[in-house]
Order: sequence, then structure tokens, then C-alpha cells
Amino acid sequence: MKHSVNIVVFPGDGIGIEVMEPCLEILNAVAAKLGTVSLKFDTHQAGAIQYREHGVALPDTALAAARRADAILLGAMGWPEVRYPDGTEIAPQIDLRMELDLYAGVRPVRTLPNVPNVLADPRARNLDFVIIRESTEGLFASRGIKQINSHEEARDTLVITRKVSEKLFDFSFGLARQRAKASGREGTVTCVDKANVFTSFAFFRKIFDERAALNRDIKAEHAYVDAMSLFMVRKPWELDVLVTENMFGDILSDLGAGLLGGLGFAPSADIGDRHAVFQPCHGTAPDIAGQGKANPIAMILSAAMMLEWLGEKQDRSDLALGGRLIRSAVNDAFEKGLRPLEIGGPDGTRATANAVLEALKHAHDAVPA
Repeated sequence: MKHSVNIVVFPGDGIGIEVMEPCLEILNAVAAKLGTVSLKFDTHQAGAIQYREHGVALPDTALAAARRADAILLGAMGWPEVRYPDGTEIAPQIDLRMELDLYAGVRPVRTLPNVPNVLADPRARNLDFVIIRESTEGLFASRGIKQINSHEEARDTLVITRKVSEKLFDFSFGLARQRAKASGREGTVTCVDKANVFTSFAFFRKIFDERAALNRDIKAEHAYVDAMSLFMVRKPWELDVLVTENMFGDILSDLGAGLLGGLGFAPSADIGDRHAVFQPCHGTAPDIAGQGKANPIAMILSAAMMLEWLGEKQDRSDLALGGRLIRSAVNDAFEKGLRPLEIGGPDGTRATANAVLEALKHAHDAVPA
């Protein structure tokens, strides 16, 4: 009997819908290749269009399904012209982080073969580091809380708690340990903060040092966020695992995507103790929506992350293998000349997906765990 996995799917808005379709094709193809798993997709609507048409962005039924799921796969959500009465954009993806306590936002920065790099140094062609963005508090803790004094002032409060920070840092040291084992190199976790100015970040760093003392097999370092922004451009090949607050992680993640060639190459996961959401870092891209131009690679690689996470969570080596097979197929497609429109090539959404599907037929476990 095949092992059944229940995946809730949120196609979302704009190009989210367009990149989700080929992603599910590739997941079905890898499941067929493995022959030991059955992926059950349960699709629900959420996002800006859902809000515009029904007055609710994340229906209770969709949230309940997400709670029951083994994993959650999300396209992109939001639309500039559709907003809440307070002027903020529709973002159920953030609601899911809060509702499901998805405190660890995992943003890999891993370059792909033959994708042009913005940095001249040849060492930048082989980047492999991870940004861990705390995803439930920090400056985002103020989301939805009105702190406006008439027409003269508005405030947002940054929140750092010991409970969340300890889990975040333990997750980061655990990931660095996994990466060190796979690569044979020393693992390093760098706490990125602004502890020289803000008490909240001094507290953040204090908790980091406490958890570092319990993980002495992994090297622990500190960096201010402004210095790290410089370092990510000057010597990103020296980085391993960076852990930081929510807003800082949001900003550094886009810088990391720039090092990859664009947001269309940047996968991500938001992970908690029980649940996890996997989605591309990009938005809904209204300027190209419906034109078949969207790059689905970030969505596809997010699905690979999902299978690898499920493999670890459920102790299933076949699921973990499925994730590595997808990554191997993506690498092989680029080595054979795949060039999405995002980097000036001729390949739109369908052509890119087809190239990965073709490579998947011949894929083997040739990428590190």
C-alpha cells in the first residue's frame, strides 16, 4: 500500500495560480517515479480575489483544512488594488503563519547552474546559505493593531519573546548541524540584529548566546543587520545559517533572491512545531499575470523543500528522496540550457515546467541532502 500524504493547496492570486499548476504536475510525476507515495491535493481558495468576491481572505473552512493537512503548499497572494479598509494589502499567508505558529521562515540562497549572477566574483556562482526569518513576531507583531494618533503620528511596536526566540535559535542550530553533516564542513549560525541600538535586539542576542552555549558543536557569530547587508554582497560564499527578526529577514531575503537571479528562483518555507507552509518568495506580479511569463522555479523548489520536510517529519526516506530528485531535475534543466524569461531567456511558464519534467524522467539522487 502506498503512503498517503494530504497536502492543502492555496493557488492564491495572479501568477500564484499559474505557477501552482506545473508545480502539482511535477509533484505527481515524482510521486509516480517513487512509486511508494500517494499525494492527495486538497485545493482551497484564499487571497485578494477571495476577499473581493466574498468579504473574507482566509475562510474558516480553508484554515481548518490547513490545520488537518500534512503540509501546505501556497502560490502567491495579494493584489495591489484590493486592500483592507486600513489600507494594508490582503495577506492570508501572514495569517497562516500566526494561526499555525510558523515561527521559522526558511529562505535558502542556493544558486542554480548557468543562471547569471549579479556579482563578478566566480565564487558567487556556487552560493549555498540559508536565512532564517522569525515569522510570528518582531515588527510584524503590530500587524492589524491600530496605533494612530489623529493625523499626526503612527506607531508600530517590535516584539521579541523568549519563548519564540529559543525555539527559533534551536531550529537554526539544528539546521546548521544538518548542513554540516551533509557538507563535511563546520556549521555556523550568525545572529543578525541591531543590538547596539535597540533593547529588544540586545535581548534577542542575549537569548541567542544562551542557546549557543547549549550547541557548542556549531560556531556562533553576531552581525549587525546593516553590516550583514554589506557582507551578503561582498562575501556571500562565506555564509552558512543567518537567523534574524521578522522585518530584517523580510528585507535580507529579497537581497538573497537578488543574488540568485531574481525572486522567481527563491523558494521558502514557514515552519512550526506541527505545521509548515511552502511557497515562493515572489508576489502575484500583476504586470505579467495571465501572460504565461511567470517563472515557476521558486514554486517548484518550494515543493522540493516540502517533500524533504515531510521526509524528516514522517521519517520517510522516499519523500526526502523525492525532494532531492526535484532539485536534481531543476539543476539538470538549467545545465541543459533552460533560460526563463526572468533572466532574459525565451522560456515562459510552460516551457520551463516542461524542461524540469523532462529532466525528472532521468533524475537521480545527485544533490546533497
